[in-house]
Amino acid sequence: MTKAMGQREDLKRKLQSGDLDGCKALLQTLKIVLTKIGFLPVDDSASHQQLYLAREILELGAQWSIKAKDVTSFERYMAQLKPYYFDFNLEGAPESSFKDELLGLNLLCLLSQNKIADFHMELERLDPTSLHSNIYIKHPVTLEQYLMEGAYNKVFLSRGSVPAESYSYFVDQLVGTIRDEIASCCEKAYKTLPTKALAALLMLDNANDVKAFSEQRGWEQSVDSVKFPDNNEDTSHTNINQMIKLNLDYAKELEKIV
Repeated sequence: MTKAMGQREDLKRKLQSGDLDGCKALLQTLKIVLTKIGFLPVDDSASHQQLYLAREILELGAQWSIKAKDVTSFERYMAQLKPYYFDFNLEGAPESSFKDELLGLNLLCLLSQNKIADFHMELERLDPTSLHSNIYIKHPVTLEQYLMEGAYNKVFLSRGSVPAESYSYFVDQLVGTIRDEIASCCEKAYKTLPTKALAALLMLDNANDVKAFSEQRGWEQSVDSVKFPDNNEDTSHTNINQMIKLNLDYAKELEKIV
């Protein structure tokens, strides 16, 4: 235990200094330690001190995952942390100072992957008052409301008002997901669009950004417009109809939780 506690402090220092490779190596060592102290106990064999230590290590691992932009690792750490937040009795242990931030990040992670049903199932586990009073939880809840309204510009603007720096990564991922959805709608609704109009629709800053995005999508570019691929589909539907379809897809996801 004493050695593990020393390694935990070393992990904190490496995380603060930005030594992500060092954190990764140390986390590998600490994972072995966690298995020896029964960090996911099925009985009362683990002491409160051991559970508290395990919780801290898992929280540091989740924070490292965000800094390393490793979503799979973050999801794994959160799955292991949830029993500490909702199931285990850590009577006498200090309240986690990272709990709300990490739970909010988990919601934002689900939102960025368009997992609306899972998002709402996670909300059911939280204190209802936190949905409006806790800044870490309120932020992803508000973003989900923007998505339901189709207010994508508000999602884009939210990048400047995140409750913690760690939220920026998933907000950017969410903006990217929205941008791809809008791009798919544009391909179906239009044959061509002026570059400036397309930049506004996709929430891109300038023509260079449009050019880079167009190359990724395989769009044909001219001096001041972009031509979309001919998908041989009926293009008589307007862009607003495509947006309605997108919102209906979100509604279908919501029905899964009922």
